[in-house]
Amino acid sequence: MCRVADLRQAVLAKNDESARELRTRLTARGTAVVNLLSSPGSGKTALLEQELLRARERSVPVAALSADLATENDAIRLARSGVPVKQVLTDGLCHLEAGMLARHLDGWLPDGTRLLFVENVGNLVCPASYDLGETLRVALASVTEGEDKPLKYPTAFGLAHLVVVTKTDLAEAVEFDEVAFRANLEQVNPGVEVVMTSARRGRGVGALLDRAMAAADGAPVHAPVMAGQPHHHGHVHAPVHAHDGHVPTHDGHTHARPETDGAMAHTHP
Repeated sequence: MCRVADLRQAVLAKNDESARELRTRLTARGTAVVNLLSSPGSGKTALLEQELLRARERSVPVAALSADLATENDAIRLARSGVPVKQVLTDGLCHLEAGMLARHLDGWLPDGTRLLFVENVGNLVCPASYDLGETLRVALASVTEGEDKPLKYPTAFGLAHLVVVTKTDLAEAVEFDEVAFRANLEQVNPGVEVVMTSARRGRGVGALLDRAMAAADGAPVHAPVMAGQPHHHGHVHAPVHAHDGHVPTHDGHTHARPETDGAMAHTHP
């Protein structure tokens, strides 16, 4: 068990170091990263497409990088906004890491980019533990996922600077209880702002861009209580045997750790 915990801490510490380096590099060139985390099917891509369109209308230089296990569907959709988009296929890895992101940005991220939106792999477990050098971390949940989502995924929601609720046009149909959702969220991340959105109806569209621009301009972001806890990447729930080439994550799963990630990338003009 000690070996498992030590190995996990070493992996996360290495990622944190890479994240600090990436944050420093991007800050020097005037770019802020917005890390978007959600479950699959939350409506993250639909909302992001609308935010990118707003950014283009406002002449804000933005770019987007979308990570998925397979398919370029999200990048193709985001590219309709007319902003630079890159698709990263993670070859089975359930999250992005700072070093991986840095490699994919080298030679691609356009000069003058003010905001880089990173659409992380659809997963609220693994990605929550990995800092990507972001200025703003956003956790998203749709009304169809239920009011207890923050309690089921406390790390993802507990470390968020901002929480976005999507698909609010369906709230009445699924009997979504906004008061209960906010109360549950308050238990894991007291004081975090919640933005209610509907990409279909236009509700709240542009709010994410506004918050991202404010953070990029140096406005203070919410400070999650969980972020101040030692090491804030979750808990080891059960003994896991570490094998060569694999490392355990806080959810008790192991993932392959090749020397160089096997992710493939495609750009969409």
